Amino acid sequence: MTAAKGNHALRRGSALFHGLADGNRLAIVRYLARGERRVVDLTRELGLAQGTVSGHLACLRDCGLIVGRPEGRQMFYSIAHPELIDVLDAAEHLLTLTGERVELCPATGLKAPPANLTSNTITKDLAL
Repeated sequence: MTAAKGNHALRRGSALFHGLADGNRLAIVRYLARGERRVVDLTRELGLAQGTVSGHLACLRDCGLIVGRPEGRQMFYSIAHPELIDVLDAAEHLLTLTGERVELCPATGLKAPPANLTSNTITKDLAL
């Protein structure tokens, strides 16, 4: 049995980072960090299909990372816990410290940049 399988806290932490591992979900979170957005706003800003954005929003909502606020027939999404932004800021700092080593890591490195993200996009293009 691996350490993560035997430790509840490690499994939860792994699930959190797995939920944020998708480049599109990370981009959505960064846009929501700037304020409430509707699906239509995110599709326009990210250049993704409505179904793709809705699926990622559902994942983030199910994880408890974002919340939806209905207004009439529309839903406005926002960050559920401001601490999420602190986590992303800390990750950006760590990425600055490691340079390209994370990207080049054979076990976890990027094969190609996620949709709408290039190297250093987390801090450069989607910074708060």
